Amino acid sequence: MVAVHDADKDPQQILGELRVEIDRIDAEMHALLMSRGEIVDRLIGVKARQGGGSAFRPGREAEMMRRLAERHRGLLPLDTIEGIWRIIISTFTFVQSNYSVHADIAGGEAAMRDSERFHFGFTVPYITHHGAAGVIDAVARSSGDLGMFRIDGGITAGAWWKRLIAPEAPKIIARLPFVERPDHPAGMPVFVVAKPLADAAARDIILYCAQLERWRDALPSTLVGVGAEIIGNAADEYGLSLLLAAPAATSENALQLAMKDANAGHVRLSEVGSHAARFAFQRTAHPLKDA
Repeated sequence: MVAVHDADKDPQQILGELRVEIDRIDAEMHALLMSRGEIVDRLIGVKARQGGGSAFRPGREAEMMRRLAERHRGLLPLDTIEGIWRIIISTFTFVQSNYSVHADIAGGEAAMRDSERFHFGFTVPYITHHGAAGVIDAVARSSGDLGMFRIDGGITAGAWWKRLIAPEAPKIIARLPFVERPDHPAGMPVFVVAKPLADAAARDIILYCAQLERWRDALPSTLVGVGAEIIGNAADEYGLSLLLAAPAATSENALQLAMKDANAGHVRLSEVGSHAARFAFQRTAHPLKDA
């Protein structure tokens, strides 16, 4: 570290010493990233001997970002730290198994592009579509790509979540951003879909397609009573289709009973994905900037 008693030194000498320290830290960070790459290379070899496996670990990523936010201190904005780590994670995942991100820009390209670049960086190819259905279809045809779209799927998207019902269909694996805060630079809530993950899915929150005969005004409050919320709704040939989010502790039976209690008629429930619990970050006041 730079010696104390800076007041006794010439300012130019102090600046020179500080720049040497910055260069040393930069070199160490670069060396650590290269070391991380060596470990990932070994990981690829181990996975190959085991017959492969998904490179996506949404539960682990969410936990890493939560810990990052909790321990962060100092002048450097959390936005910068989160963005750097997202690029590191997503790029090393890409190195393990090349993938593209398919994004729905029907609701506006700028916000979606900012979200994709913030969470996946510039190395991962970015492919645009007009509508959630196009994103889901592209992921289904791919060998291992991701898709992302606003959590409402767009105003005119209809019951897009029905495309996720079939066992082999893509599933929701994440809700971004992992760390939520009012001033997030890529704060638009989006879902990420992928082909089904055998052993890496985060299952704090389970998402369901609920098909029922009719809407009842009591539905939202009845579902809240069992811990669930309605994310989307659209009419379909069956009657009404809802996208529900519920904690893993809430059983399918509890959801069905709640909707029947609201007199919504016969209920058909299908799981369409899951994601980590949302983590809301509360920024602490900076003693100088917020004085």
